[in-house]
Amino acid sequence: MNSSLTKDRFYSQIIKLVIPIVIQNLLSAAVNSADVVMLNYVGQSSISAVSLAANYASVLFMVYYGLGTGASMLSAQYWGKGDIQPIRVIQGIALRFSLLITLVFSGFAFFAPELMMKLFTNDTELIAIGAGYLRVMSVTYLCWGIIEVYLAILRSIGRVTVSMILNVMAFTLNIFLNAVFIFGLFGAPKLGAVGVAIATALSRIIELAGCIVVSIFSRDIKLKVSYMFLHSKLLFQDFVRLSLPALLNDVAWSVAFSMYSVILGHMGSDAVAANSLVVVVRNFGTVLCFGTASAGGILLGNVMGEGDMERAKEYASKLMKLTVITGAIGGALVLTATPFVLHFAKLSETAMHYLKYMLLINTYYIMGAAVNTTLIAGVFRAGGDSRFGLICDTIDMWGYAVPLGFLAAFVFKLPVLWVYFLLCTDEFVKWPWVIRHYRSKKWLKNITREDLFEKEPGKRQE
Repeated sequence: MNSSLTKDRFYSQIIKLVIPIVIQNLLSAAVNSADVVMLNYVGQSSISAVSLAANYASVLFMVYYGLGTGASMLSAQYWGKGDIQPIRVIQGIALRFSLLITLVFSGFAFFAPELMMKLFTNDTELIAIGAGYLRVMSVTYLCWGIIEVYLAILRSIGRVTVSMILNVMAFTLNIFLNAVFIFGLFGAPKLGAVGVAIATALSRIIELAGCIVVSIFSRDIKLKVSYMFLHSKLLFQDFVRLSLPALLNDVAWSVAFSMYSVILGHMGSDAVAANSLVVVVRNFGTVLCFGTASAGGILLGNVMGEGDMERAKEYASKLMKLTVITGAIGGALVLTATPFVLHFAKLSETAMHYLKYMLLINTYYIMGAAVNTTLIAGVFRAGGDSRFGLICDTIDMWGYAVPLGFLAAFVFKLPVLWVYFLLCTDEFVKWPWVIRHYRSKKWLKNITREDLFEKEPGKRQE
């Protein structure tokens, strides 16, 4: 294959996928930042409470992300192969898992929100504010599970623009409704943190309605209840074998990352408030590199589904080079944004001190996160290799970072910034193993099956 033609094809394809995904991620970061900016005018307690309560949404999102990537691993390769029916079955399997998990999670958020908040803080004011937020958010979770699975399937078959448009609609509405319910615009009551939750719930309901409309006009992949009743023993086994490690990986990582907030939450509200703003800025800094990782995973999955392993290896190499560049850009963005954030933030003097140095730490932390995310959640999963990420992240986060953070904070009683610095070494500790696994090429596999439904006569099909 002519290398210049391959290069042109790779970059043209990756750009078509990256741009809509980056726009989606930017809007998602914009909504989170809008929450924090608006709550900044309500009070530091509201920022801290919503920041802590939002950790549950982060964990749940990683559940959906795990299910979505598990479905995407298979769907992207079957799409590359040109086989539609397995994708419908895979979507149904993912929806069944998603709804079951969401019902349990929503039940806890609605009936026991105070208990959930007590895991993060012992501050009674933060618990009260966060509990009201979580109770309303329980409605949001029910819609969110369906949306994330359907949009993951659409992205895996290259329809990232449709997914982007739906997210643009939901996120724009969310920001508008945030302003309405936080500040009491147009005669609405001023609801503070609860207003953020109501705005999110309404926007998710409308986004789900948008998914249904898109589904009606879709020629092949629809959002149908009937897909949940399609059965394939082989596909179910493949989904569990590939998706379960991805889901456990993302949940283990997300819960461990939430433990960082638990540690900081017990070191004072100043540390929590500073970290809540840092998370917003870091989310903007990682938009481009994470978008590149997602797009690369889709493209590699399609290519491996076609059976062209040489092209997949070449694309993976080019993707890594792009990731290093985008990681550096992300770090530079955080560094550039730091003086502006410090100028507009309305926190206590101690929190402002924490904020400044936490932002500086994140200027290099983004590079570590970018490389690991591209390889573990993009390249490796594109070939169905989700077990390595589960083992690597579990050992790194639960065997190293979380214990180190607890020891530093509560045994050695180190200052907040030293604890934060130690927590932010987690991404670099696993670099040697992640890069070694990438070079081994063990992730390079076609995971589709031939004559799938002929092997299972009598199974219900659409």
